Amino acid sequence: MTVPHGGADRTRIDLALEASIHIGLAILLTTACLLILSPFVSVLAWGTIIAVSAYPSFHKLQMKLGGRGVLAAVIFTVALLALLVVPVVLLAGTLVEGVQNMTAHFKDGTLLIPPPPANVENWPIIGASVKSVWELASKDLAQVLRNFAPQIRSVVPGIFSASAQIGLTVLQFVISILVAGALLAKAESVYKVISSLCSRLFGEKGPEFQQLMGATIRSVTTGILGVAVIQTVLAGLGFLVAGLPGAGLWAVVFLIAAVLQLGVVVLLPAVVYGFAVFTTTKAVIFLIWCIVVATVDNVLKPLLLGRGVAVPMVVVFLGAIGGFVSLGIIGLFVGAIVLSVGYKLFLAWIREGSVTNQEA
Repeated sequence: MTVPHGGADRTRIDLALEASIHIGLAILLTTACLLILSPFVSVLAWGTIIAVSAYPSFHKLQMKLGGRGVLAAVIFTVALLALLVVPVVLLAGTLVEGVQNMTAHFKDGTLLIPPPPANVENWPIIGASVKSVWELASKDLAQVLRNFAPQIRSVVPGIFSASAQIGLTVLQFVISILVAGALLAKAESVYKVISSLCSRLFGEKGPEFQQLMGATIRSVTTGILGVAVIQTVLAGLGFLVAGLPGAGLWAVVFLIAAVLQLGVVVLLPAVVYGFAVFTTTKAVIFLIWCIVVATVDNVLKPLLLGRGVAVPMVVVFLGAIGGFVSLGIIGLFVGAIVLSVGYKLFLAWIREGSVTNQEA
């Protein structure tokens, strides 16, 4: 007995309608999950990146503790929190102390601005304006503040907003470290889930792509972000020892610039300030230290990047900029790594397609 043609068409329509409903519900559920998790995407992403980058060291610690993963994760989490919190507290303390001292000197009338160096006027474009304002500030700082009062008032809300953003970023880093600790404590289970996901997405090439992602994350984290953090620590020490006002703020700005591979841009005005305010000997020593900080990446990057997968600097730069615009300061790190991973996976996918076409 044959099914009428119209009945077959009706069956196909019903199946297509049912499939569309299932797909629509899946999309709806996925969208709802993403909307719920959207405030935590950067934190979860950064926590995952920290866990992947730290796993080799964590595994060694776990072996020394007799395979006790939870204990190793707790120790690792506490150590990472200490590495984050201690510098933040010290830098914040120097910033607050600097502002308090500056305010006290201003109220007492003892806040003195040294006259500008003779060569300031020769600076291109801004030289004459800078010399005029600087010279007036060295003679009558109160008058300068009165002249620029509207601009100062317009900037103050931005400063408070930036301060709140920095505090929120520190909180995000703390939560990310806790997420990384939780992932490391269940490292074996998490590894199996990721392996299953990669196999589901990439088929038999899943393990290869999984290894590529891990190598890329570790490479960028140690070779780019790690070097930026080391440079920031060295620069911050230089700012503190030299007595640069607001050394903590200088260090934060330098960290952002170092991730963008533009750390020298922050060091230049610091050196100029040093030669304008410090003694000649102190300014020269500070200049030499800044040169060491600016060039240390030429030594560290080949050593650290050589352990993983090389990624073009332009990819890191674009990832950091895009991440910063999208997610704030934490996006500097997340964006650089995510775009680097996407770039390497894209290249691997192209190569795989080329090999398949040649074999065919």
